[in-house]
Amino acid sequence: MNDKNVRNLLVAGPHPFPAKPVDALLHHFERAVDHFRSNEWEECAAKAGKFVEATVKALGTVANVSIPPGRAFKVDTVVNLLRQIPSGSIDEAVRIVIPRCCTFIYEIASNRGGRHDPYEVNPNEMDAAAAVANLSWVLAEMVRFAQKGAVDLDEARRLVESLTERKYPLIETMGGRFYFHKKKKSGLEVALVALATRHPMRISKEELIETVRRNGFKGANARMAVSRLRGLVDDDGNGQLRLLAPGRQKAEEIMRKARA
Repeated sequence: MNDKNVRNLLVAGPHPFPAKPVDALLHHFERAVDHFRSNEWEECAAKAGKFVEATVKALGTVANVSIPPGRAFKVDTVVNLLRQIPSGSIDEAVRIVIPRCCTFIYEIASNRGGRHDPYEVNPNEMDAAAAVANLSWVLAEMVRFAQKGAVDLDEARRLVESLTERKYPLIETMGGRFYFHKKKKSGLEVALVALATRHPMRISKEELIETVRRNGFKGANARMAVSRLRGLVDDDGNGQLRLLAPGRQKAEEIMRKARA
């Protein structure tokens, strides 16, 4: 997503949103997607909640609803004020449709993990996936509203399509088996991200070689990749590896570039 282009469509359209909450919601959107792709489910949900808060402030400002300052601000309070606006006096997307979706997202963000049976299938992942899908929809709907009546809608249409594309995690664990879904990845990148995902626990050298092999590399290449970790890992003397700080930094750089 091109933040600058989306921002321009939101704050400079025929029906502009205020710049300050737009900047905040775009930041939280990007961070929520980053956390989702890194399998950081609770962090994703937390950022989704922040996105909702900024979005509701933007909607309230457009609708001339009083936004309580500081700690007095409550999402539900502003959503209820929006509902009380007479029908027909403002676009239904602002009055009802987007706030309803925001309420759903906020419920996920506020109750992440707290109501789940621990024997369910990865509930936090399901919550995060639902949150990210709805964040994308809300942002796309805001672009549609802001650009309503615009002469040239081609860029808005392209951005709406890109926003509503389904987001997928870059990291996946299936039955304890690690997969890294970055395009054009190297064996060393797979090894570093696998170690970072398991940190601070250790991974045996043989397990790490098998992980690299499983991600599309031949055995010899997988062994070569793991051998190149020297200086980036601590070996306890029994072939059990743990990332050192420089290795964790490299893994973060790999993930950042993969998300771009």
